[in-house]
Amino acid sequence: MTVAETSHPAPPRRGSDFARLSRRIAEAGLLDKRPGYYALRISLVAALFAGTWAAFAALGDSWWQLGLAVLMAIAFAQVTLLAHDLAHGQISRSRRVSRIAGLVAGNLAVGLSYGWWMDKHTRHHANPNHEEHDPDVAPDILIWSRRQAEASEGLPRFIGRWQAFLFFPLLTLEGVNLKVSSFRALRRKSLKSRGTEAALLSAHVLAYLGAVLLVLPLPKALLFLAVHQACYGVYLGCTFAPNHKGMPVLTAEDELDFLRKQVLTSRNVRGGRLVNTALGGLNFQIEHHLFPSMPTANLRKAQPIVRDYCASLGIGYVECGLLESWGQALRHLHEVGRPLREVRT
Repeated sequence: MTVAETSHPAPPRRGSDFARLSRRIAEAGLLDKRPGYYALRISLVAALFAGTWAAFAALGDSWWQLGLAVLMAIAFAQVTLLAHDLAHGQISRSRRVSRIAGLVAGNLAVGLSYGWWMDKHTRHHANPNHEEHDPDVAPDILIWSRRQAEASEGLPRFIGRWQAFLFFPLLTLEGVNLKVSSFRALRRKSLKSRGTEAALLSAHVLAYLGAVLLVLPLPKALLFLAVHQACYGVYLGCTFAPNHKGMPVLTAEDELDFLRKQVLTSRNVRGGRLVNTALGGLNFQIEHHLFPSMPTANLRKAQPIVRDYCASLGIGYVECGLLESWGQALRHLHEVGRPLREVRT
């Protein structure tokens, strides 16, 4: 998919297109904080997180723990989504409060470096789906464009041939990958509060592994860890993949303003309250990318304003169901891997 296929020229207008939209959003009060919403959401997620650990201790040496591992993966993912909102300043106006809460939720609760992830995610928001600048489309394992396929070598080149079929199996490793990346980030001098981050990450690993090994015998403990981390990785992957994968991949030749850069590379996912809760509001990805600090609860209200505004400018606004979003992502992965399948080995 190219940028030209998703946008049509609009008559020249004075001023910034995004500035006009931003004024409409601000006048509607949609950038205001929602303390009541987040107080309730944090309470529910904290209860789920603590409740799964309490149930784990109560069940003891039982095969029912494998079912609980799935529920605990959901709890971990919901905590991670809260850390995401904290990183964007959606919950509190205070950067200090957001950072402290983010370190507790990210590093201590789920073993994800808040500082590392915040830096990575900020770069993604600045240049979504950009080959050179978005770390989320770097060809580390998977390839995201034909240009990357032609330049690939080693593991990405090997996996790239059939990456669409390997996508979901690879997601089972994403939870472990995030932990490994978090510890590797501690070597960076640019990471703020490295000592605090290291202490909290270490405390998480020791408490997490210690609790599991204390309650379960080693074979059952290893199986519990495998199920939990696999489900956690798949949940996160299924939450973030529908947002941009399969949308236009930008290069240095693409010169777009902020509004078009964010809208044309993002995709919304239709669904009711269940989808909204499961995806942490990220199903309104277009609105989130345009207004990252907007509280999750307001994204739904902003959608008709943004959608109608994009229509008035002839800017393609993509929205589809959850299964279709995964299908588009997988078809894109398969298509960009075509050059590798056509090469004789």
